[in-house]
Amino acid sequence: MRIVHLDRKTGEMKLQIDTLDDMWHLDKIIGPGDEVEAHTMRTYKVGTKEEKKPVIIRVKTERVEFAKSANRLRILGPIVWGEPEEYVQMGRHHTIDVGTGDRLKITKIWKNHEIKRLQEAEKESKRPKIRIIVMDEEKALNAMLRAYGVDYGAEFYSSGSKKGDDYEKAEMEYFGKIMAEIDRQPEKFIVAGPGFAKDNLKAFITKRKPELLKRIVFENVSYAERSGVNELFNKGIIEKIMGEERFETEMKLMEELLTEVYKDTGRAVYGLVEVRKAAEAYAVKKILVLDEYLRKDKEAEAVVDMADTNKAEIVIFSSEGDAGAKLKGFGKIAALLKFKLRE
Repeated sequence: MRIVHLDRKTGEMKLQIDTLDDMWHLDKIIGPGDEVEAHTMRTYKVGTKEEKKPVIIRVKTERVEFAKSANRLRILGPIVWGEPEEYVQMGRHHTIDVGTGDRLKITKIWKNHEIKRLQEAEKESKRPKIRIIVMDEEKALNAMLRAYGVDYGAEFYSSGSKKGDDYEKAEMEYFGKIMAEIDRQPEKFIVAGPGFAKDNLKAFITKRKPELLKRIVFENVSYAERSGVNELFNKGIIEKIMGEERFETEMKLMEELLTEVYKDTGRAVYGLVEVRKAAEAYAVKKILVLDEYLRKDKEAEAVVDMADTNKAEIVIFSSEGDAGAKLKGFGKIAALLKFKLRE
């Protein structure tokens, strides 16, 4: 993502969309009533024939859909401006399809936390993304780290059995599939797992395509499952390798919240009512809030704005991550406090 222009007085922001992650961030920020302008195509009827014409259209947003599987962001609403005028029907509904490489102009009343989020996304888009393979002797799970969480991809299986005569051949085929996947993708890889399978894979790659090793980091985890991917986060390996702090930060903050709550220290509160009381008392050090909740609930947004004005740190959790799922169970919003509130 690249922020091309921002004018807080007029509320105009121009953006260049570079990745699927950028669309995910915009899905959480563009809301009803916001105006979005972009180059798009509009069906124009000439007699009995219909033609697609290139136009610039601005819609007043009614609905936003993030189609992750289609790599698209769809913004639907009535047309409030457009050109050429002969191809644009004012007031008619139109869907702007946003993909990588597109530019948008968004006009809205910007919240501080929204601008901070896009600025972070701009920095994040410049960082290398990373792929993860957790494996053992029987199977390998492929995963991709993205801004909204972890996307799990294809699994590879070994067809051999240690007791079978064809075990060595099957193992070579298995390693060959994994090596081909690494070779096919441009990103850096973490290959992790229990036992010696990852070490044998390393030896296999060293003999056949050693240049790939520059993009691979080998690590130990307990299981060749999704829990193995989570273990990489918990150990701080992801942060160490690619400087990606978002998911580990969310997990650590949830652990800190849980510790304060279970120890009953009075230095943590959760749920909208209690967090509002803390914000009104200038007691909030950090607010933890679920992205979907912040987007859809005006009361939650007002509390976050109050805390932001009072210099609290705002941490927006992804609703698709493990830490976000835990936060949802605590009322979707919580706060770590600077001091204990009076009873």
